[in-house]
Amino acid sequence: MIAVVQRVSRASVSVEETGYRADIGRGLVVLLGVEKGDEQTHADWLAGKIARLRIFPDDAGLMNRSVRDVGGQALVVSQFTLAGDCRKGNRPSFDRAAGPELAESLYEFFVTRLRDAQGVETATGVFRAMMAVELVNDGPVTLMMNTADLPR
Repeated sequence: MIAVVQRVSRASVSVEETGYRADIGRGLVVLLGVEKGDEQTHADWLAGKIARLRIFPDDAGLMNRSVRDVGGQALVVSQFTLAGDCRKGNRPSFDRAAGPELAESLYEFFVTRLRDAQGVETATGVFRAMMAVELVNDGPVTLMMNTADLPR
């Protein structure tokens, strides 16, 4: 699994065709890509790691607090393009991306683990929809995480 994690002061996702919209205040936007070979153990690890990341400032201005510590929220948006390989040619290859059934299952599992097991209030995008994501990046603080290095 690949995650791009952004610390935000606010964010939203919307789907014009259906009128769907989700908003969060201070917290994290997590763009999540699922790759072939990913498993629930990877999603569980990633949800825990993201919930515990100390990337919010403490009273001294140092990054010592997690999203849970500050009572922040998360907005999780599925983004298969994170699995894109741009090494050859000019058109990305998405061969590493998981198929939609596995990807949706692990995306939903990740959201559940972040919300229920980690206690982070979580909003989501709409899987396989064309979405508009708006955010105010705070810092800016943006991190990339990949479970590819975890034991399989």
